[in-house]
Amino acid sequence: MDFQAARRAMVDGQVRTNDVTHLGLIAAILEIPREAFVPKDLAALAYLDRDVVIADATATEPARCLMKPMVLARLIQAADPNPQDRVLVLGAGSGYAAAVMSRLVAEVVALEQNVSLVQQAGLVLSSLGCRNVVVVQGALAGGAPASAPYDVILIDGRIEIVPEELYGQLSSRGRMVAIVGAGPVGKATLFRSGNGIRGLELFDANAPLLPGFGLAPAFVF
Repeated sequence: MDFQAARRAMVDGQVRTNDVTHLGLIAAILEIPREAFVPKDLAALAYLDRDVVIADATATEPARCLMKPMVLARLIQAADPNPQDRVLVLGAGSGYAAAVMSRLVAEVVALEQNVSLVQQAGLVLSSLGCRNVVVVQGALAGGAPASAPYDVILIDGRIEIVPEELYGQLSSRGRMVAIVGAGPVGKATLFRSGNGIRGLELFDANAPLLPGFGLAPAFVF
């Protein structure tokens, strides 16, 4: 398979056509081999307009996926990354979003709790020369306070609740982007710090739920 041609077709057919105009972001997506971040037997699916499973569900965690290229690109663009930023990618999975961000900002902390994904992310990011990315293992919902504050927090998946701890890890002009929703269609949302945290819904989107971000089950009488 010609992955370079597939990458170009993905950008032209999925990313550019959905109002992604950030030239640095487009260049990063064209550079980063998305197929390197999925299981080898699924490499042919890496550039389709779909979430791609990178870790199967277990008794304690839902399946983990690589987010649809268009949705991820629009989230990153909404976060308005700049070369001086420090970024937390929360739910980093195998490291694709962190790799893209690494081409746009000064430093990336990639937080992941799945041990095998942490190992995979470290290997792939190192092979691609992403020297400004640090992969950290830990529970997702608590963020990574030891390295805070962050100018950008990118939540790489869907959440039903936004933990208060994450607000406190943003810098004074920080931005956090996530897909928020408990139903079949969520809302891509931009949160800004400053005079209190403000949330702005951007567009309809969906992605697999990240572990630790689900609503508590309600009692039914």
